[in-house]
Amino acid sequence: MATEELIQPVTTDEISNELNKRGHIVTSWKGIGGITLPTEAIATMYKIGLPENPEAPTVFKMNFPPGCTIESHTHACDYSEIVLEGSQMIGRTWLYPGDLRIGLANRGYGPLVAGPEGATVLVIFADSNWEGIPLGKGTGDTLGTTEITDRFEV
Repeated sequence: MATEELIQPVTTDEISNELNKRGHIVTSWKGIGGITLPTEAIATMYKIGLPENPEAPTVFKMNFPPGCTIESHTHACDYSEIVLEGSQMIGRTWLYPGDLRIGLANRGYGPLVAGPEGATVLVIFADSNWEGIPLGKGTGDTLGTTEITDRFEV
């Protein structure tokens, strides 16, 4: 029986050091490592360029389990979202693999609901102001901001 090699996730310090030394780094989604959020969604994130640069675009790969619901929210920067696998309903609109959504800062949307097969989504934020801002009576509990910041931010 083959065993899968355990990969220790690369840290933001290691990314910074390698970028400063060589000008680039090669890794993978597994190499970056994901975290499981309270909603059971799995978030993986990196910044384009130095992790400590607040102007660096930020990229997320999100894996949502079937039926996972994320409350209505907004972000303080522009962003784009690409559905890679599965389906996701945003408000009353269903998105499928290859669909993309372009959003402006401070414009609310949601809720987000993963389809029956779940959803894998790539989200690219214009800078480091990716944190979800809950709307209406939302508490932010489904956004995972604290968990993501604790794992991925410098």
